[in-house]
Amino acid sequence: MSSEVTRGDGQTAGAAYAISAYLLWGLLPLYFLLLSPTGPWELVAWRVVLSLVFCALLLTVTRGWKALGLIIRQPKLLGLTALAGVLIYINWQVFVIGTLNGQVVETSLGYFINPITTVLLGVFVLRERIRVAQWAAIGIAAVAVVVIVVVYGSFPWIALSLTASFGVYGLIKKKIGPAVDAVSGLTLESLWLIPIAVLQLILVAVTPAGITMGQNGVWHAVLLGLAGVATAVPLLLFAAGTRRIDLTLIGMIQFITPIMQFLLGVVVLGEAMPPARWVGFILVWVAIAVFVVDMLLAARRGRRAQRPELV
Repeated sequence: MSSEVTRGDGQTAGAAYAISAYLLWGLLPLYFLLLSPTGPWELVAWRVVLSLVFCALLLTVTRGWKALGLIIRQPKLLGLTALAGVLIYINWQVFVIGTLNGQVVETSLGYFINPITTVLLGVFVLRERIRVAQWAAIGIAAVAVVVIVVVYGSFPWIALSLTASFGVYGLIKKKIGPAVDAVSGLTLESLWLIPIAVLQLILVAVTPAGITMGQNGVWHAVLLGLAGVATAVPLLLFAAGTRRIDLTLIGMIQFITPIMQFLLGVVVLGEAMPPARWVGFILVWVAIAVFVVDMLLAARRGRRAQRPELV
């Protein structure tokens, strides 16, 4: 009985961690918009630098430097963390550019189709076999992208860049597995990106606008200084959640973020949603519905297969 209670408590805590992570990710566009007049290139640079500072503090508090040292001695793991760093940099930069240029709705599209992108990567990279319903979801999502490109007349490069970068990032993280803990992983990913961040800050500094940090009041400086915390905390909550709950539940919870971003873009920021764009999004939502229903049915069949037969 006690083991069942403990498992139930772990599931509840895991769901709470995961939901918190996705809620925070859903609110990120609002946070970035509060940082005006900081531009996307300066913002991502500070995000990298301050994430490294925050992770270093966490490693000190949790005494994780020894674990980091063991990872550094493994060239293969170092190479994978460097690749993960490049991918998450692309994701961060594209997301911030989209947010600060009034394209929050398109960023939500990228995260709506991300689970389907993950399935595609599993098929073509890991040689996984998928079910008919999953192929149907992929086909519907592809039609949605074609509708947005042809009928709406705009190539959704932000959405596709976001889903591709985060999808491959997830694939790399899966390959790394438990060999690298969440804090050490983010520390190394941020460390690899420091040269890029420094270069971006130098280039921003020589523009007419210059660096905004410290030039727009105390409140702006404090908010910008929290960029590292805003980056690291959701990632750490997500890692804590995925260790405690089933992937099926994670698959359901992950739609919190794009739903929040879509509502933020349409309702709060008033971004345009002409009929052709609605058609594209509705097709994406149909694909997601097919995907989620298939996932739930597969999970139910799996539980039945594991249940002992009554004698």
